[in-house]
Amino acid sequence: MRRSAELFFTVLRVPMDFLALVGAGALAYSLRFETFAEIRPALFSLPFGNYLALVTAASAAWLLIFAMAGLYTVGGTRKKFEEFKKIFLACSTGFAGLLAILFFSREFFASRFIIIAAWALAIFLVSCGRLLIHALQSASQRYGFGVRSVIVIGADREAKALVEEFRRRPALGYRVLQVFPLFNASSEKIMAKLDIDEVILAKPETPLKEVHALIDFADEHHIPLKYSADMFATHAAELEFSTLAGIPLMEIKRTRLEGWGRVYKRIFDILGSLLLIILTSPFLILGALLTLFENGFPVIYLNERVGLRGHIFNTLKFRTMYKKYCIGKQFRGATEALQFEAKLIEERGIKEGPIYKIKNDPRITHIGRILRKLSIDELPQLFNVLRGNMSLIGPRPHQPREVEKYDKHHRKVFTIKPGITGLAQISGRSDLSFEDEFKLDSYYIERWSMKLDFIILFKTPFVVLFSRGAY
Repeated sequence: MRRSAELFFTVLRVPMDFLALVGAGALAYSLRFETFAEIRPALFSLPFGNYLALVTAASAAWLLIFAMAGLYTVGGTRKKFEEFKKIFLACSTGFAGLLAILFFSREFFASRFIIIAAWALAIFLVSCGRLLIHALQSASQRYGFGVRSVIVIGADREAKALVEEFRRRPALGYRVLQVFPLFNASSEKIMAKLDIDEVILAKPETPLKEVHALIDFADEHHIPLKYSADMFATHAAELEFSTLAGIPLMEIKRTRLEGWGRVYKRIFDILGSLLLIILTSPFLILGALLTLFENGFPVIYLNERVGLRGHIFNTLKFRTMYKKYCIGKQFRGATEALQFEAKLIEERGIKEGPIYKIKNDPRITHIGRILRKLSIDELPQLFNVLRGNMSLIGPRPHQPREVEKYDKHHRKVFTIKPGITGLAQISGRSDLSFEDEFKLDSYYIERWSMKLDFIILFKTPFVVLFSRGAY
């Protein structure tokens, strides 16, 4: 909830800034042609409709400048003075750009007054909009919306100062659930039962064993970890610096898929899945008909998998096994099917570790074997992507009974949504060992970028055509 609240107020800044910029332009126009027209009549004609179109385009360009100035970063504590300084610099950059345009095309727009007035009004109105958002965010935090429930670990000056600061300034949005002098088996047991948004380690001289145990706990439970020292650098994809109560804190960022990265990827998933559903609709229809004709209903197999933050959901797949061998709530005889599967894993299993893979699986139908070979059986998962419990690209989701055999560090894959394809799928698929697959997934989680997504998406059809690692 807390991360969603931060993202909500960050995204809200974009339309608020846009309205403020357009409003500044409209107000500057009104001042020139109505308020000051009696003092100094305008010697040029500028229809408001044409002017408004120009202001709208300029405002959109200014939003890009705002983004480059860091006015839409997610998370961290926002200092108002720093934010106002960025607003002033970003608006001045836009103002300088408009002056350059006016210099080279003066006949296009002759009123320098409107430009100067719009610049000053933009700084004022955007700043007012930010103050309003700050007020809304602070008010929502007083009612519990977006408040961070934190655990503080430490007994020194730093820990006491943080707890006192959170108590004294509720507008910061922190609620201290409990303070532990150190992280051990006893405190871990208590913390596992609490609904925690963040853990703050305010104990600079922490033993290395305790540090690693705390990192494992945070990874397992998908909890952000902040600390008052630089001892965690090797565990982080990125580090975010902030200060609280005059104490420097670093937060481990396990993935770039937070904040705007999360927004970009969701837009990419929605547009990409819609396009791919349209493009692959002949294969979807053909796969459904062939499955139906060979072995009847159900055509779609609801396969329980573990997704983002350990939540269980059903992936959609064309059923490729005979019904008597299928496992799940859709089918009867699950006990016998599970026993037969265990026997096959023992006799024909080709993977070590928690994930099983059976070569020459006798449970698969003739049509199912073709669908699996061409990965057509997984095309219905495009609807999982559209719904939001999967992504086009990410770690492959596994079954709950497989996840039960994970080591603690393997649960890192639940940091992001599972995907239809991923780095492991274009690098060997089922031919990879589980540990190699995990390492590739970890790399993707830590080094995500839109460029990497496009590369994986581009390579996937070629891997499917050559049927690498498909069984």
